[in-house]
Amino acid sequence: MRDVDPEGRPTLGWQILHHLERHFVHGPGDVQGEPIRLDDELAAFILRCYALDPETGRRLYDEALLSRPKGRAKSELAGMVVCEEGTGPVRFDHWAKPGEVSWWGYKFEVGDPVGRAITYPFIRCLSTEEGQSGHTYLNVAYMLSEARDRHPDVFAGVDIGRDWQSSTRTFLPGGGEIRPSTASSAAKDGGKETLAVFDEPHLYVLAENRAMYRTVKRNLAKRYAAEPWGLLTSTMYAPGEQSTCEAIHEAHHKGQRPRTLFDHKGVDYDLDLADDQALERALRHVYGPFIQAMDLERLKAEVRDPTADENEQRRYFLNERRAGSARWLDPRVWADRADPERGMPADGQPITLGFDGAISRDAAALVGCTRDRHWFVVDVWERPQGAHGDGWVVPVAEVDQAVRTAFARWQVVRMYCDPAWWQGWIAGWAEQFEKRVAEVHTNSAGRWAPAVEAADTAVRQAEMTHDGDSRLARHVGNAHKLYVRLRVDDGERRPFVLQKDRPNSPRKIDAAVAGILADHARNDAIAAGELLLDPDYNVTESIW
Repeated sequence: MRDVDPEGRPTLGWQILHHLERHFVHGPGDVQGEPIRLDDELAAFILRCYALDPETGRRLYDEALLSRPKGRAKSELAGMVVCEEGTGPVRFDHWAKPGEVSWWGYKFEVGDPVGRAITYPFIRCLSTEEGQSGHTYLNVAYMLSEARDRHPDVFAGVDIGRDWQSSTRTFLPGGGEIRPSTASSAAKDGGKETLAVFDEPHLYVLAENRAMYRTVKRNLAKRYAAEPWGLLTSTMYAPGEQSTCEAIHEAHHKGQRPRTLFDHKGVDYDLDLADDQALERALRHVYGPFIQAMDLERLKAEVRDPTADENEQRRYFLNERRAGSARWLDPRVWADRADPERGMPADGQPITLGFDGAISRDAAALVGCTRDRHWFVVDVWERPQGAHGDGWVVPVAEVDQAVRTAFARWQVVRMYCDPAWWQGWIAGWAEQFEKRVAEVHTNSAGRWAPAVEAADTAVRQAEMTHDGDSRLARHVGNAHKLYVRLRVDDGERRPFVLQKDRPNSPRKIDAAVAGILADHARNDAIAAGELLLDPDYNVTESIW
Protein backbone atom coordinates (compact mmCIF):
# COMPACT_ATOMS: atom_id res chain seq x y z
CA MET A 1 0.00 0.00 0.00
CA ARG A 2 1.60 3.26 -1.13
CA ASP A 3 -0.71 5.88 0.33
CA VAL A 4 0.39 5.73 3.96
CA ASP A 5 1.41 8.37 6.48
CA PRO A 6 4.86 8.51 8.20
CA GLU A 7 3.64 5.92 10.74
CA GLY A 8 2.58 3.51 7.98
CA ARG A 9 -1.17 4.05 8.33
CA PRO A 10 -3.44 4.55 5.31
CA THR A 11 -4.04 8.22 4.62
CA LEU A 12 -5.92 10.46 2.21
CA GLY A 13 -3.08 12.94 2.58
CA TRP A 14 -1.23 12.11 -0.66
CA GLN A 15 -4.21 12.72 -2.95
CA ILE A 16 -5.12 15.83 -0.94
CA LEU A 17 -1.61 17.22 -1.43
CA HIS A 18 -1.85 16.43 -5.13
CA HIS A 19 -5.25 18.11 -5.40
CA LEU A 20 -4.00 21.13 -3.42
CA GLU A 21 -0.84 21.67 -5.44
CA ARG A 22 -2.66 21.17 -8.73
CA HIS A 23 -5.48 23.66 -8.12
CA PHE A 24 -4.38 26.30 -5.58
CA VAL A 25 -1.71 28.98 -5.26
CA HIS A 26 -0.14 30.72 -2.29
CA GLY A 27 -2.18 33.37 -0.49
CA PRO A 28 -1.27 37.00 0.35
CA GLY A 29 2.41 37.59 1.07
CA ASP A 30 5.81 37.42 -0.60
CA VAL A 31 4.88 34.35 -2.70
CA GLN A 32 1.29 35.38 -3.44
CA GLY A 33 -0.05 33.70 -6.57
CA GLU A 34 2.85 31.24 -6.89
CA PRO A 35 2.22 27.48 -7.11
CA ILE A 36 2.04 25.66 -3.79
CA ARG A 37 4.80 23.17 -3.03
CA LEU A 38 4.65 22.19 0.63
CA ASP A 39 7.94 21.32 2.31
CA ASP A 40 8.38 17.83 3.72
CA GLU A 41 7.60 18.85 7.30
CA LEU A 42 4.22 20.42 6.57
CA ALA A 43 3.39 17.71 4.03
CA ALA A 44 4.01 15.09 6.74
CA PHE A 45 1.59 16.97 9.01
CA ILE A 46 -1.11 16.77 6.32
CA LEU A 47 -0.45 13.05 5.89
CA ARG A 48 -0.93 12.51 9.63
CA CYS A 49 -4.03 14.72 9.80
CA TYR A 50 -5.77 12.50 7.26
CA ALA A 51 -4.65 9.13 8.64
CA LEU A 52 -7.39 6.49 8.51
CA ASP A 53 -8.47 3.41 10.40
CA PRO A 54 -7.37 0.56 8.07
CA GLU A 55 -10.56 -1.38 8.76
CA THR A 56 -13.27 1.28 8.57
CA GLY A 57 -11.60 4.09 6.63
CA ARG A 58 -12.75 6.63 9.24
CA ARG A 59 -10.50 9.40 10.52
CA LEU A 60 -8.08 8.55 13.33
CA TYR A 61 -7.93 12.10 14.69
CA ASP A 62 -10.77 14.40 15.70
CA GLU A 63 -8.34 17.23 16.38
CA ALA A 64 -4.87 18.30 15.27
CA LEU A 65 -2.66 20.95 16.86
CA LEU A 66 0.32 22.31 14.92
CA SER A 67 2.72 24.15 17.25
CA ARG A 68 5.44 26.09 15.45
CA PRO A 69 7.31 29.41 15.91
CA LYS A 70 6.17 32.79 14.66
CA GLY A 71 6.41 33.22 10.89
CA ARG A 72 6.13 29.52 9.98
CA ALA A 73 3.11 30.22 7.69
CA LYS A 74 0.74 28.34 10.00
CA SER A 75 -2.28 30.48 9.09
CA GLU A 76 -1.62 29.94 5.39
CA LEU A 77 -1.38 26.18 5.91
CA ALA A 78 -4.70 26.33 7.77
CA GLY A 79 -6.15 28.23 4.80
CA MET A 80 -4.98 25.46 2.47
CA VAL A 81 -6.67 22.83 4.64
CA VAL A 82 -9.88 24.89 4.63
CA CYS A 83 -9.86 25.08 0.83
CA GLU A 84 -9.40 21.33 0.59
CA GLU A 85 -12.11 20.63 3.19
CA GLY A 86 -14.48 22.75 1.15
CA THR A 87 -13.70 21.29 -2.27
CA GLY A 88 -11.29 18.35 -2.11
CA PRO A 89 -11.27 14.56 -1.55
CA VAL A 90 -11.07 14.79 2.24
CA ARG A 91 -13.28 11.88 3.44
CA PHE A 92 -12.92 8.17 2.73
CA ASP A 93 -15.11 6.70 0.00
CA HIS A 94 -13.67 3.27 -0.88
CA TRP A 95 -10.45 1.29 -1.40
CA ALA A 96 -8.94 1.69 -4.87
CA LYS A 97 -9.51 -0.90 -7.58
CA PRO A 98 -6.93 -1.89 -10.22
CA GLY A 99 -6.09 0.97 -12.58
CA GLU A 100 -8.24 3.52 -10.76
CA VAL A 101 -7.49 7.21 -11.44
CA SER A 102 -9.12 10.27 -9.86
CA TRP A 103 -10.99 12.80 -11.98
CA TRP A 104 -8.05 15.23 -11.72
CA GLY A 105 -5.41 12.65 -12.64
CA TYR A 106 -4.20 11.10 -9.40
CA LYS A 107 -3.21 7.46 -9.93
CA PHE A 108 -4.02 4.95 -7.19
CA GLU A 109 -2.50 1.62 -6.40
CA VAL A 110 -4.80 -1.25 -5.52
CA GLY A 111 -5.98 -0.90 -1.95
CA ASP A 112 -5.19 2.82 -1.62
CA PRO A 113 -7.90 4.84 0.12
CA VAL A 114 -9.93 6.93 -2.31
CA GLY A 115 -11.37 10.20 -1.08
CA ARG A 116 -14.59 12.08 -1.75
CA ALA A 117 -15.84 15.60 -1.10
CA ILE A 118 -18.01 16.39 1.92
CA THR A 119 -21.72 16.85 1.39
CA TYR A 120 -22.49 20.40 2.54
CA PRO A 121 -19.24 21.39 4.25
CA PHE A 122 -19.57 24.08 6.91
CA ILE A 123 -16.21 25.50 7.99
CA ARG A 124 -15.38 28.09 10.64
CA CYS A 125 -12.16 30.10 10.94
CA LEU A 126 -12.14 31.08 14.62
CA SER A 127 -10.05 33.45 16.71
CA THR A 128 -10.14 35.90 19.59
CA GLU A 129 -11.14 38.84 17.40
CA GLU A 130 -12.37 39.56 13.87
CA GLY A 131 -9.06 40.89 12.61
CA GLN A 132 -7.21 37.80 13.70
CA SER A 133 -9.73 35.34 12.27
CA GLY A 134 -9.01 37.10 8.97
CA HIS A 135 -5.44 35.76 9.03
CA THR A 136 -6.71 32.34 7.99
CA TYR A 137 -9.84 33.41 6.15
CA LEU A 138 -8.04 35.99 3.99
CA ASN A 139 -5.86 33.18 2.65
CA VAL A 140 -8.98 31.10 1.98
CA ALA A 141 -10.78 33.88 0.09
CA TYR A 142 -7.74 34.61 -2.08
CA MET A 143 -6.97 30.96 -2.84
CA LEU A 144 -10.56 30.16 -3.80
CA SER A 145 -10.83 33.34 -5.87
CA GLU A 146 -7.70 32.43 -7.82
CA ALA A 147 -8.78 28.79 -8.19
CA ARG A 148 -12.13 29.88 -9.61
CA ASP A 149 -10.40 32.11 -12.17
CA ARG A 150 -7.70 29.60 -13.10
CA HIS A 151 -9.92 26.47 -13.09
CA PRO A 152 -13.45 27.64 -13.92
CA ASP A 153 -14.46 24.13 -14.94
CA VAL A 154 -13.76 22.89 -11.40
CA PHE A 155 -14.61 25.84 -9.14
CA ALA A 156 -17.48 27.52 -10.98
CA GLY A 157 -20.07 28.71 -8.48
CA VAL A 158 -17.66 29.58 -5.66
CA ASP A 159 -19.07 32.83 -4.23
CA ILE A 160 -16.70 34.88 -2.06
CA GLY A 161 -18.69 38.12 -2.35
CA ARG A 162 -17.51 41.25 -4.13
CA ASP A 163 -13.77 40.50 -3.85
CA TRP A 164 -11.38 38.46 -1.75
CA GLN A 165 -10.06 41.39 0.29
CA SER A 166 -13.51 42.37 1.60
CA SER A 167 -14.99 38.86 1.78
CA THR A 168 -16.83 37.97 4.98
CA ARG A 169 -18.18 34.56 3.88
CA THR A 170 -17.80 32.06 1.08
CA PHE A 171 -20.64 29.99 -0.38
CA LEU A 172 -19.61 26.76 -2.06
CA PRO A 173 -21.19 25.26 -5.19
CA GLY A 174 -23.60 22.49 -4.36
CA GLY A 175 -24.13 23.85 -0.85
CA GLY A 176 -21.84 24.66 2.01
CA GLU A 177 -20.05 27.70 3.39
CA ILE A 178 -16.90 29.02 5.00
CA ARG A 179 -17.02 31.78 7.63
CA PRO A 180 -14.66 33.73 9.87
CA SER A 181 -16.01 33.75 13.45
CA THR A 182 -15.27 34.96 16.96
CA ALA A 183 -16.57 34.06 20.40
CA SER A 184 -19.58 36.32 19.99
CA SER A 185 -20.78 34.58 16.82
CA ALA A 186 -19.57 30.98 17.12
CA ALA A 187 -22.50 29.73 19.21
CA LYS A 188 -25.27 31.09 17.01
CA ASP A 189 -25.61 28.58 14.20
CA GLY A 190 -26.50 25.31 15.88
CA GLY A 191 -23.41 23.24 15.25
CA LYS A 192 -23.23 22.31 11.56
CA GLU A 193 -19.41 22.47 11.44
CA THR A 194 -17.42 19.93 9.48
CA LEU A 195 -14.13 21.71 10.24
CA ALA A 196 -13.24 24.37 12.79
CA VAL A 197 -9.91 26.17 12.53
CA PHE A 198 -8.73 27.73 15.81
CA ASP A 199 -6.01 30.29 15.10
CA GLU A 200 -3.47 30.99 17.87
CA PRO A 201 -5.24 29.14 20.73
CA HIS A 202 -2.42 30.16 23.06
CA LEU A 203 -4.30 33.50 23.16
CA TYR A 204 -7.56 31.85 24.29
CA VAL A 205 -7.11 32.91 27.92
CA LEU A 206 -10.36 34.75 28.57
CA ALA A 207 -13.40 32.79 29.69
CA GLU A 208 -15.37 33.67 26.55
CA ASN A 209 -12.61 32.39 24.24
CA ARG A 210 -12.22 29.12 26.14
CA ALA A 211 -16.02 28.74 26.10
CA MET A 212 -15.99 29.36 22.33
CA TYR A 213 -13.56 26.48 21.88
CA ARG A 214 -15.57 24.13 24.07
CA THR A 215 -18.86 25.03 22.35
CA VAL A 216 -17.54 24.52 18.84
CA LYS A 217 -15.69 21.35 19.83
CA ARG A 218 -18.96 19.89 21.11
CA ASN A 219 -20.61 20.87 17.83
CA LEU A 220 -18.00 18.89 15.92
CA ALA A 221 -19.40 15.65 17.32
CA LYS A 222 -22.84 16.13 15.74
CA ARG A 223 -22.36 15.07 12.09
CA TYR A 224 -21.34 11.41 11.99
CA ALA A 225 -21.08 10.99 8.22
CA ALA A 226 -19.08 14.22 7.76
CA GLU A 227 -16.51 13.19 10.43
CA PRO A 228 -15.93 16.79 11.64
CA TRP A 229 -12.60 17.76 13.18
CA GLY A 230 -10.73 20.71 14.58
CA LEU A 231 -7.42 22.21 13.42
CA LEU A 232 -5.43 24.41 15.80
CA THR A 233 -2.37 26.40 14.73
CA SER A 234 -0.35 28.08 17.45
CA THR A 235 2.94 29.23 18.84
CA MET A 236 3.91 28.02 22.30
CA TYR A 237 1.66 29.12 25.14
CA ALA A 238 2.71 30.99 28.28
CA PRO A 239 2.46 28.48 31.14
CA GLY A 240 0.05 29.53 33.85
CA GLU A 241 -2.33 31.51 31.65
CA GLN A 242 -4.66 28.49 31.36
CA SER A 243 -5.04 28.99 27.63
CA THR A 244 -6.82 26.44 25.47
CA CYS A 245 -3.46 25.48 23.98
CA GLU A 246 -1.99 24.81 27.43
CA ALA A 247 -4.98 22.67 28.44
CA ILE A 248 -4.68 20.56 25.27
CA HIS A 249 -0.93 20.18 25.72
CA GLU A 250 -1.23 19.03 29.33
CA ALA A 251 -4.09 16.63 28.56
CA HIS A 252 -2.16 15.17 25.64
CA HIS A 253 0.93 14.49 27.75
CA LYS A 254 -1.24 12.79 30.36
CA GLY A 255 -2.58 10.47 27.66
CA GLN A 256 -6.09 11.88 28.01
CA ARG A 257 -6.62 12.85 24.35
CA PRO A 258 -5.69 9.86 22.17
CA ARG A 259 -7.67 11.29 19.23
CA THR A 260 -5.68 14.55 19.23
CA LEU A 261 -2.69 14.83 16.91
CA PHE A 262 -0.16 17.00 18.74
CA ASP A 263 2.63 18.13 16.39
CA HIS A 264 5.04 20.38 18.29
CA LYS A 265 8.56 21.47 17.47
CA GLY A 266 10.43 23.81 19.80
CA VAL A 267 13.41 24.25 22.09
CA ASP A 268 13.06 22.21 25.27
CA TYR A 269 16.39 23.01 26.95
CA ASP A 270 17.98 26.11 28.50
CA LEU A 271 19.56 27.63 25.40
CA ASP A 272 22.29 30.26 25.85
CA LEU A 273 21.17 33.08 23.53
CA ALA A 274 24.70 34.50 23.51
CA ASP A 275 26.02 31.33 21.87
CA ASP A 276 25.66 32.24 18.20
CA GLN A 277 26.15 28.74 16.82
CA ALA A 278 23.76 27.18 19.34
CA LEU A 279 21.10 29.81 18.59
CA GLU A 280 21.46 29.25 14.85
CA ARG A 281 21.12 25.47 15.30
CA ALA A 282 18.00 26.00 17.40
CA LEU A 283 16.41 28.30 14.82
CA ARG A 284 17.17 25.87 12.00
CA HIS A 285 15.59 23.11 14.05
CA VAL A 286 12.34 24.88 14.94
CA TYR A 287 11.77 26.43 11.51
CA GLY A 288 12.76 23.28 9.64
CA PRO A 289 12.93 23.56 5.83
CA PHE A 290 11.19 26.95 6.04
CA ILE A 291 14.39 28.53 7.40
CA GLN A 292 15.48 28.90 3.78
CA ALA A 293 12.76 31.52 3.35
CA MET A 294 13.72 33.41 6.53
CA ASP A 295 16.35 36.07 7.27
CA LEU A 296 18.43 34.09 9.76
CA GLU A 297 20.52 37.02 11.01
CA ARG A 298 17.43 39.11 11.59
CA LEU A 299 15.78 36.23 13.45
CA LYS A 300 18.78 36.00 15.78
CA ALA A 301 18.61 39.74 16.39
CA GLU A 302 14.89 39.54 17.18
CA VAL A 303 15.40 36.75 19.71
CA ARG A 304 18.09 38.80 21.44
CA ASP A 305 16.22 42.14 21.31
CA PRO A 306 17.19 43.84 24.61
CA THR A 307 14.02 45.97 24.60
CA ALA A 308 11.71 42.91 24.50
CA ASP A 309 10.76 40.39 27.17
CA GLU A 310 13.22 37.51 26.75
CA ASN A 311 10.66 34.84 27.61
CA GLU A 312 8.24 36.15 25.00
CA GLN A 313 10.95 36.22 22.34
CA ARG A 314 11.85 32.65 23.20
CA ARG A 315 8.21 31.60 22.90
CA TYR A 316 7.62 33.42 19.62
CA PHE A 317 10.80 32.53 17.76
CA LEU A 318 12.03 29.33 19.46
CA ASN A 319 8.58 27.95 20.36
CA GLU A 320 9.92 27.44 23.85
CA ARG A 321 7.68 26.97 26.89
CA ARG A 322 8.37 30.21 28.74
CA ALA A 323 6.10 32.34 30.88
CA GLY A 324 6.42 35.53 28.83
CA SER A 325 3.59 37.95 29.47
CA ALA A 326 2.51 35.94 32.54
CA ARG A 327 5.31 37.56 34.53
CA TRP A 328 3.92 38.83 37.81
CA LEU A 329 5.30 42.37 37.95
CA ASP A 330 7.14 44.77 35.73
CA PRO A 331 10.50 45.35 37.48
CA ARG A 332 10.00 49.08 37.02
CA VAL A 333 6.83 48.99 39.10
CA TRP A 334 8.64 47.13 41.86
CA ALA A 335 11.54 49.58 41.74
CA ASP A 336 9.13 52.50 42.14
CA ARG A 337 8.01 51.09 45.51
CA ALA A 338 11.54 51.02 46.95
CA ASP A 339 12.35 53.04 50.10
CA PRO A 340 15.91 51.95 50.81
CA GLU A 341 16.57 54.76 53.32
CA ARG A 342 13.95 53.27 55.61
CA GLY A 343 15.55 49.84 55.56
CA MET A 344 14.60 47.62 58.50
CA PRO A 345 12.26 48.76 61.30
CA ALA A 346 13.68 49.80 64.66
CA ASP A 347 14.25 47.16 67.29
CA GLY A 348 11.15 46.39 69.31
CA GLN A 349 8.69 47.35 66.58
CA PRO A 350 5.74 45.00 65.89
CA ILE A 351 6.15 43.07 62.64
CA THR A 352 5.08 39.93 60.84
CA LEU A 353 7.37 37.43 59.14
CA GLY A 354 7.10 35.19 56.09
CA PHE A 355 9.30 32.18 55.34
CA ASP A 356 9.59 30.06 52.21
CA GLY A 357 12.21 27.70 50.92
CA ALA A 358 13.49 24.23 50.21
CA ILE A 359 16.39 22.34 51.75
CA SER A 360 18.52 21.44 48.75
CA ARG A 361 19.00 22.67 45.18
CA ASP A 362 16.85 25.73 45.80
CA ALA A 363 16.78 28.72 48.15
CA ALA A 364 15.14 29.95 51.34
CA ALA A 365 14.08 33.42 52.43
CA LEU A 366 12.87 35.19 55.56
CA VAL A 367 11.08 38.48 54.91
CA GLY A 368 9.36 40.87 57.31
CA CYS A 369 6.45 43.30 57.00
CA THR A 370 5.46 46.25 59.20
CA ARG A 371 1.98 47.45 60.08
CA ASP A 372 2.20 50.20 57.44
CA ARG A 373 3.16 47.56 54.86
CA HIS A 374 6.90 48.01 54.47
CA TRP A 375 8.59 44.79 53.33
CA PHE A 376 12.18 44.13 54.37
CA VAL A 377 14.55 41.22 53.91
CA VAL A 378 15.83 39.55 57.05
CA ASP A 379 17.95 37.09 55.06
CA VAL A 380 18.04 35.01 51.88
CA TRP A 381 19.96 31.76 51.46
CA GLU A 382 20.87 30.83 47.89
CA ARG A 383 23.30 28.44 46.28
CA PRO A 384 26.62 30.33 45.98
CA GLN A 385 27.99 31.00 42.53
CA GLY A 386 30.30 28.19 41.50
CA ALA A 387 28.54 25.58 43.67
CA HIS A 388 27.48 22.81 41.31
CA GLY A 389 25.56 19.59 41.56
CA ASP A 390 23.24 18.47 44.31
CA GLY A 391 25.71 18.80 47.16
CA TRP A 392 24.72 22.27 48.37
CA VAL A 393 21.90 22.54 50.91
CA VAL A 394 20.28 25.48 52.68
CA PRO A 395 22.16 26.00 55.98
CA VAL A 396 19.29 25.07 58.27
CA ALA A 397 21.15 26.09 61.43
CA GLU A 398 21.62 29.61 60.02
CA VAL A 399 17.92 29.78 59.15
CA ASP A 400 16.97 28.69 62.66
CA GLN A 401 19.33 31.28 64.13
CA ALA A 402 17.88 34.03 61.92
CA VAL A 403 14.31 33.19 62.98
CA ARG A 404 15.26 33.21 66.69
CA THR A 405 17.14 36.50 66.30
CA ALA A 406 14.17 38.10 64.54
CA PHE A 407 11.82 37.11 67.38
CA ALA A 408 14.33 38.54 69.85
CA ARG A 409 14.83 41.79 67.96
CA TRP A 410 11.22 42.69 67.05
CA GLN A 411 7.72 42.06 68.32
CA VAL A 412 6.84 39.27 65.89
CA VAL A 413 3.08 38.93 66.23
CA ARG A 414 2.71 36.33 63.47
CA MET A 415 5.01 34.29 61.25
CA TYR A 416 3.56 32.41 58.26
CA CYS A 417 5.61 29.62 56.69
CA ASP A 418 5.23 27.39 53.67
CA PRO A 419 5.63 24.00 55.36
CA ALA A 420 7.20 22.10 52.47
CA TRP A 421 10.48 20.54 53.69
CA TRP A 422 10.40 22.50 56.96
CA GLN A 423 7.55 20.95 58.99
CA GLY A 424 9.76 19.88 61.90
CA TRP A 425 11.44 23.26 62.22
CA ILE A 426 8.13 25.12 61.94
CA ALA A 427 6.62 22.95 64.68
CA GLY A 428 9.60 23.76 66.89
CA TRP A 429 9.31 27.51 66.26
CA ALA A 430 5.56 27.41 66.93
CA GLU A 431 6.13 25.68 70.25
CA GLN A 432 8.89 28.06 71.36
CA PHE A 433 7.20 31.27 70.24
CA GLU A 434 3.75 30.70 71.75
CA LYS A 435 1.94 29.55 68.64
CA ARG A 436 2.71 32.76 66.76
CA VAL A 437 4.15 30.62 63.96
CA ALA A 438 1.70 28.98 61.53
CA GLU A 439 1.77 26.96 58.33
CA VAL A 440 0.27 28.40 55.13
CA HIS A 441 0.16 25.93 52.26
CA THR A 442 1.02 27.87 49.11
CA ASN A 443 -0.17 24.94 47.02
CA SER A 444 -3.71 25.49 48.35
CA ALA A 445 -5.18 27.95 45.87
CA GLY A 446 -8.24 28.64 48.02
CA ARG A 447 -6.18 30.39 50.68
CA TRP A 448 -3.06 31.36 48.78
CA ALA A 449 -4.60 33.09 45.72
CA PRO A 450 -6.41 35.75 47.86
CA ALA A 451 -3.15 36.45 49.68
CA VAL A 452 -1.33 36.88 46.37
CA GLU A 453 -4.10 39.12 45.06
CA ALA A 454 -3.95 41.32 48.18
CA ALA A 455 -0.19 41.76 47.80
CA ASP A 456 -0.51 42.35 44.06
CA THR A 457 -3.10 45.09 44.65
CA ALA A 458 -0.92 46.72 47.30
CA VAL A 459 2.07 46.85 44.95
CA ARG A 460 0.16 48.13 41.94
CA GLN A 461 -1.73 50.78 43.92
CA ALA A 462 1.41 51.94 45.75
CA GLU A 463 0.03 50.88 49.14
CA MET A 464 3.32 49.32 50.22
CA THR A 465 7.06 49.97 50.18
CA HIS A 466 10.12 47.76 50.43
CA ASP A 467 13.75 48.08 51.42
CA GLY A 468 15.18 47.86 47.90
CA ASP A 469 17.02 44.61 48.56
CA SER A 470 18.37 43.33 45.24
CA ARG A 471 17.69 39.70 46.12
CA LEU A 472 14.03 40.38 46.79
CA ALA A 473 13.81 42.42 43.58
CA ARG A 474 15.33 39.56 41.59
CA HIS A 475 12.96 36.98 43.06
CA VAL A 476 9.95 39.24 42.43
CA GLY A 477 11.13 39.70 38.85
CA ASN A 478 11.42 35.92 38.43
CA ALA A 479 7.86 35.22 39.63
CA HIS A 480 5.18 34.39 37.07
CA LYS A 481 1.44 33.97 37.31
CA LEU A 482 -0.33 30.64 37.42
CA TYR A 483 -4.05 31.25 36.98
CA VAL A 484 -6.27 29.05 39.11
CA ARG A 485 -9.91 28.03 38.95
CA LEU A 486 -11.64 29.76 41.84
CA ARG A 487 -15.03 31.39 42.13
CA VAL A 488 -14.81 35.18 42.31
CA ASP A 489 -17.44 37.82 42.81
CA ASP A 490 -17.08 39.28 39.34
CA GLY A 491 -16.16 37.84 35.98
CA GLU A 492 -13.27 40.23 35.36
CA ARG A 493 -10.76 39.10 37.98
CA ARG A 494 -8.69 36.01 37.27
CA PRO A 495 -7.22 34.61 40.50
CA PHE A 496 -3.62 33.49 40.31
CA VAL A 497 -0.75 32.19 42.41
CA LEU A 498 2.97 32.43 41.67
CA GLN A 499 5.30 30.00 39.96
CA LYS A 500 8.70 29.90 38.32
CA ASP A 501 9.06 30.64 34.62
CA ARG A 502 9.32 26.89 33.98
CA PRO A 503 9.73 23.69 36.01
CA ASN A 504 13.18 23.28 37.59
CA SER A 505 14.15 26.81 36.58
CA PRO A 506 17.30 28.14 38.32
CA ARG A 507 15.51 31.50 38.70
CA LYS A 508 14.33 31.53 42.31
CA ILE A 509 11.14 33.14 43.67
CA ASP A 510 11.36 32.17 47.37
CA ALA A 511 11.87 35.74 48.64
CA ALA A 512 8.82 36.93 46.70
CA VAL A 513 6.72 34.16 48.25
CA ALA A 514 8.13 34.95 51.71
CA GLY A 515 7.22 38.61 51.22
CA ILE A 516 3.63 37.71 50.37
CA LEU A 517 3.46 35.37 53.37
CA ALA A 518 4.62 38.22 55.61
CA ASP A 519 2.07 40.53 53.99
CA HIS A 520 -0.65 37.92 54.49
CA ALA A 521 0.31 37.55 58.15
CA ARG A 522 0.19 41.35 58.52
CA ASN A 523 -3.33 41.52 57.06
CA ASP A 524 -4.59 38.73 59.33
CA ALA A 525 -2.91 40.28 62.37
CA ILE A 526 -4.53 43.66 61.73
CA ALA A 527 -7.92 42.00 61.30
CA ALA A 528 -7.41 40.24 64.65
CA GLY A 529 -6.27 43.46 66.39
CA GLU A 530 -2.82 42.03 67.07
CA LEU A 531 -0.42 44.31 65.19
CA LEU A 532 -0.08 46.96 67.91
CA LEU A 533 3.00 48.27 69.72
CA ASP A 534 3.33 46.76 73.20
CA PRO A 535 4.70 49.54 75.47
CA ASP A 536 6.06 46.98 77.92
CA TYR A 537 7.99 45.05 75.24
CA ASN A 538 11.72 44.87 76.09
CA VAL A 539 14.14 43.62 73.48
CA THR A 540 16.75 42.52 75.99
CA GLU A 541 14.30 40.57 78.13
CA SER A 542 12.84 38.84 75.07
CA ILE A 543 16.10 37.17 74.11
CA TRP A 544 15.84 33.44 74.66
